[in-house]
This record gives sequence, structure tokens and C-alpha cells, in this order.
Amino acid sequence: MSTNYLSIQTIVSHLKHCSKLKQLQSLYATMFKTNTNQDCFLMNQFISACSTCDRIDYAVLAYTEMKNPNVFVYNAMIKGFVQCYQPIKALELYIHMLRANVSPTSYTFPSLTKACSLVSQLRFGEAVHCHVWRNGFDSDVFIQTSLVDFYSSMGRIVESTRVFDEMPERDVFAWTTMISGLVRARDMSSARRLFDMMPGRNIATWNTLIDGYARLRDVDAAELLFDQMHARDIISWTTMINCYSRNERFREALGVFNEMGKYGISPDEVTMATVISACGHLGALDLGKEIHYYVMQNGFNLDVYIGSALIDMYAKCGSLDKSLLMFFKLREKNLFCWNSLIEGLAVHGFAEEALAMFDKMVREKIKPNGVTFISVLSACTHAGLIEEGRQRFERMTRDHLIPPEVEHYGCMVDLLSKAGLLEEALDLIRTMKLKPNAVIWGALLSGCKLHRNLEIAQVAVNNLMVLEPGNSGYYTLLVNMNAEVNRWGEAAKIRLTMKDQGVEKDVLGPVGLRWKVKFINLQHLINLIWLPMRFTPYWLN
Repeated sequence: MSTNYLSIQTIVSHLKHCSKLKQLQSLYATMFKTNTNQDCFLMNQFISACSTCDRIDYAVLAYTEMKNPNVFVYNAMIKGFVQCYQPIKALELYIHMLRANVSPTSYTFPSLTKACSLVSQLRFGEAVHCHVWRNGFDSDVFIQTSLVDFYSSMGRIVESTRVFDEMPERDVFAWTTMISGLVRARDMSSARRLFDMMPGRNIATWNTLIDGYARLRDVDAAELLFDQMHARDIISWTTMINCYSRNERFREALGVFNEMGKYGISPDEVTMATVISACGHLGALDLGKEIHYYVMQNGFNLDVYIGSALIDMYAKCGSLDKSLLMFFKLREKNLFCWNSLIEGLAVHGFAEEALAMFDKMVREKIKPNGVTFISVLSACTHAGLIEEGRQRFERMTRDHLIPPEVEHYGCMVDLLSKAGLLEEALDLIRTMKLKPNAVIWGALLSGCKLHRNLEIAQVAVNNLMVLEPGNSGYYTLLVNMNAEVNRWGEAAKIRLTMKDQGVEKDVLGPVGLRWKVKFINLQHLINLIWLPMRFTPYWLN
């Protein structure tokens, strides 16, 4: 056996266990000295190791030193670019490969279709599909499955289905990919039909379908599928917990979490973040603290997902000091962490602090989103910071290029209406690019009641009755406003209009509504007491 062969085998062995840049540099130095940096097999292994270490730049330097790279080297480079999220370079390298008269193999195309998906290049993907046919790989299950996924990710479900239907052979991964595409297209009836036809289902297929029903808020269908599963993994349980949480059934989410422990399934970071969030929505501070303690005791990585969930949970449960403590303890903070803290400060009336935190976030180069500005504008509304609110609303579109949604307009209308700037609020509604909803007109009407502006109140009520024709509360409010200023004739006319339109007066008057709110708050308190008793965490059993 030659010495050169032994050195290659030694280098390959080291490459498989390589995890640091210094090791890569040392190995490449050895390859360069022994001239094995021109060996295509060895370079294939070296490029793969660079991709695994997320150092594709170092792989590029080594590749450029090669005189005659073969298709396996090209394949490794294309795959590496895709793994390191540089899809454009992967596509450029494929073109360079073709110009070098190097023919692709079956391993070339799955990476290419993935690259096309990442940059939404439909035309390039269609060209790749043609190359698949030209090179005789139209029967390759792995390539065809990647095409099914590509077309569905581009929203071309017809083309995706056609590729799937024309496949001579289909494995379980191909079936699951097609079902996933139909779920992505929100065609649950076709997804379920394909699921029922599937010869052998795996857990991933069940999870995909359950998640699809959850996204469409069909909790009953998701529950039924979950109960029918013969085997469940951590993703199955987490998907069901997410299903309940997404549909605001937080008590059931905690119940599934408790049941998961009884089956001996250990939660992961995603599960814990979802459960912590459910505690926040329920206001279950004691249970949230216990879960936080469990996270710390069991060595979970306090990443941005668990961290932002804890910040949000403590803020929603009224423990703002712990929310702030969690925020400043996190080493890495993403947008969700900042959003959770800004919202917590705004809700608790610390408007100036919320705005200061927003400014600090921008200085640290964290790009805000629409959710951030809802919290910022809400803070301005709570504190009555009119000019500040105007400026922030303007900067949202001018500086941060975020188009205002209905929620942003709602915050501004509420701010202006409470300040008595009803004409400005009405002008803002009339210049909206979106159709105003009942919340926006309701905010204007509340401002009209506060400042006794009957003319604009009438405009608001007219629009509200179009949006919610069966709601008598708006008419009743307008009647009361006229009565307060002794405009009995106008009040009588409105009552007559209600009678003519068949709008019945709500049985609950203002007093009844107050008692209803008190009852809800009382029930909430009872639930908080009952919840920890009913869903005792399994690690305390």
C-alpha cells in the first residue's frame, strides 16, 4: 500500500472529526505540501468539512487553487453554498460547471432546486427541471421529490402535483413532501385524501397534517388525528401544544404538556417556549415560575426563544421587574426579545421607558417590525404623547419602510380621539389605504363621547352600523349622548331608526356590562387558583 494512499486516508479521517478553523487550516497546509490539494476525492471531503463548520469562504479559497475540479468537487461546492445560505453563488457555480463541460450527476440537482427555492427563482428552477430530463434523471425519486418541494414552495401546486403524479416510484418522503405542499397551499381536503391513500405513513406525515389543521384553526380535526396516532415523537406533542396555543386554548395546551411528561417524552426548547407563552396568556405566574425553574434545573439553553417567552410571560403576569431582569440576563437578544419588553413596558404604563428601549434597540442595529410599532404607538396612546405618536407613526414608513396596518391606524385614531383631535382622527381614517374596521370607528366614537362631539359621532355610528348592523350598542350610545345635552328630538329620531331597522336594544345596560366584566375577572381569578391544582407539572408528581 502506497505512502500517498495512507496520507490521504489519514487526512480524510481527520476531516471527518474536524470542527474548528485552525484544524481546517492545518489539514489544508498538509494537503498543499503533499500536493494532494489537487486530489478531487480529498477536496470533496475538505469542502464538506468546511460547509459543516460554516466556513464556505475557506472552501472557496481551496477550490480556486484546483486546476481540474471534477463533478464531485462542483457538487460539494454547490451543496456547501446552499447549506451556508448563499444560493445565488450555488446557481452561478452550476453555470460555470456547464461552461467547463462538466456534466451534472444525480447529486447535483437536489441542491440546485433548493437554491432556487431559497431565492424564489421560478424560471431558473424550470430550467433545472429541463436539465433533469435532458440528463435522464426523470425517474430518480430523490430529484423528483426535490422538484415537488420546489414547485410547492413557489406556490405552483399544479406543477408540484403533476411531478408527483408522474413519478414511477414514490417513497414515504415523496408522499410526505407532497402532503406538506398541499398543506402549505391550505388545500387540506386534498392533503387528507392523499394522506388516506398513502401506503405507509411515518410520524412526520401525521405531524404535517396536524399542523395544517392547526393553522386553519380546525382544532377538532387536529385533535382527532393526534388521538389516532399509534406513536408520537417530541414534534407531535409540540405541534399539538402549538395548535392549542395558536387557537388561544392555553389551558388545553398546558394539559397536553402535562400528559406528554406522563408518556416519558422530554420537552425541547421549542416546547418550553410555547408552554411558557401559554402561562403568560393565562396570567398563571406561579406555574410560569415553576416552569422557569424546571428550565434552569434541566440545563435548557436560555436562547432567544425561551428568553423572549419568559420576558413576555413575566410582563403579562404583572411581574415587570422579573421581565426586565430576564431581558438583561440574556446574552443574545433578537427582535422578539425587544418586542416582548417594549410591549410589557407599554402595557404597564411606562411609556417613556418603552420609547427609550425602542431607541436603544434601533441604535443596536435591530430592525423593528410592525409588531414593534404597535407597542410603541400604544405606549404613546396610554401616556397621551400626541406629538411623539405622530412622529413615530411617520418614521415607521419613512425611516423603517414599514407600511401601516389596520392596528397602527387604530392606535393613532385612539391617540388622537382621546386627545380631542377628532377632526384629525377622522381625516386619518378617510386617507387610510386600508378599509377601516369596527375597532377604528369604535375608537373614534369613544373619543366623540368623551369630548361630546355629536356630529362626528354620527359619522362613526353610520359606518359602524354598516360593519355590525345587529349591534345596538352604538345607537344606544348616540341616544345617550344626545340626551346628555338635552337633544331629545334627535334621541327620539335615533330610537325610531332603530325600530325601523329592527335593531333591538341590548338587554345589558351600562350597569349590566360592568357586572359582566366583574364576573369575567372573578372567573379569571378562580381559573388561576384551579389551574396549578389541575395541571400539576409532571416533574412535581
